[in-house]
Amino acid sequence: MFIYIIRRLLQTIPVMIGVTLAVFLMMHLIPGDPAQIMAGEQANPEQVEVMREKLGLNDPYHVQYFRYVANAVQGDLGTSIRTNRSVTSEIFDSRFWITVELALWGTLLAVIFGLIAGIISATKKYSFADTSIMVIALFGLSMPNFWLGIMLIYFFSVHLGVLPVAGWGNDWKQMVLPVITLATGGAAIIARMTRSSMLEVINQDYIRTAYAKGVSDKFVIYKHALRNALIPVVTVVGLQFGGLLGGAVITETVFAVNGLGRHIVASISARDFPMVQGAILVCAVVFVAVNFLVDITYRLINKRIDLN
Repeated sequence: MFIYIIRRLLQTIPVMIGVTLAVFLMMHLIPGDPAQIMAGEQANPEQVEVMREKLGLNDPYHVQYFRYVANAVQGDLGTSIRTNRSVTSEIFDSRFWITVELALWGTLLAVIFGLIAGIISATKKYSFADTSIMVIALFGLSMPNFWLGIMLIYFFSVHLGVLPVAGWGNDWKQMVLPVITLATGGAAIIARMTRSSMLEVINQDYIRTAYAKGVSDKFVIYKHALRNALIPVVTVVGLQFGGLLGGAVITETVFAVNGLGRHIVASISARDFPMVQGAILVCAVVFVAVNFLVDITYRLINKRIDLN
C-alpha cells in the first residue's frame, strides 16, 4: 500500500504540470491587457509599459511560466488585479471554504438518495418502483441547475415562503435550496450507476450461493452485493465532488452564494488573470487529491483489488 501511494503521488506531478501549463496559456489567450487594467483606463502608454515591466509581462512566456510555478509551489499565487490583495488570501479567506461546504453537502445528499434509489431499483427490477425511480433520475439528469434553482425559489420561497431566497451560512434554511439544486444531478447519476452495478453483482454465482444457503435478503444485499457494487459508485462520487467544487458557479450565482465559483466568474469579467489562474489551480489540486483518495478507497472497500 505504501509503495502504491508513493507511485500515485509521483503520477500526479505530470498532471499538475499539465494543468498549470494549460491554465497559464489559456489566461494569456484571453483578450485584454492586465497591465492596462492595473494602470487604469486613463494611463498613458509609458505608464502601461512601466506596469508591464513591473508585472514581468515583457518576459518570454516560458520565463513567466516557470516563475509562476516556482511561486505557486511556495504558496504565492500572485496579487489580485481587482483588489490588490494576495490571491491566496482572497481564495482561502472564506470563498473556498463556502464552496467546499456546498460541494460536501451536495455530494452527501446525492450519495444518500442515489444509493437508496439505486438499491431499491435494482432489488425490484422492472417493477413500478424501478420504472418510477429511473424516470425521476432521467428528469434529474435533464434539468439544468439554473432552471431547477429558479423553480425551487419560486415554489419554496416566493409561493410558500418557508425558505430564504438566497444567502449562505447565517441560517441552515439558507443551505437547503442550494444543496438540493446541486445534488439533484449527482443523485440521478449515482442512482443509475448503483442500479447497473448492483444488477451485475446480484447475478454472480456467489450471490446465488448465499441465497441457496438461506441467508437473509438484507444481509446478502447490504453485506455482499452492495460492498462489491460500490467500486464504480465510489469513482462517480469522487468525480462528482471534484466537479461540484469547480462547477458550482451556476448554483452560487442563482442563490447569491459568495463562493469561489462566483468569484472566478467575476474575476474573468474583470480580466483578473492572477485570481483566475490561482482559483483554477486550487480547484485542480483538490480534484486530483480527491481522485487520489478514491483510488485508496478502492482497496479499503475490497482488499482483493491489486494495487500494483
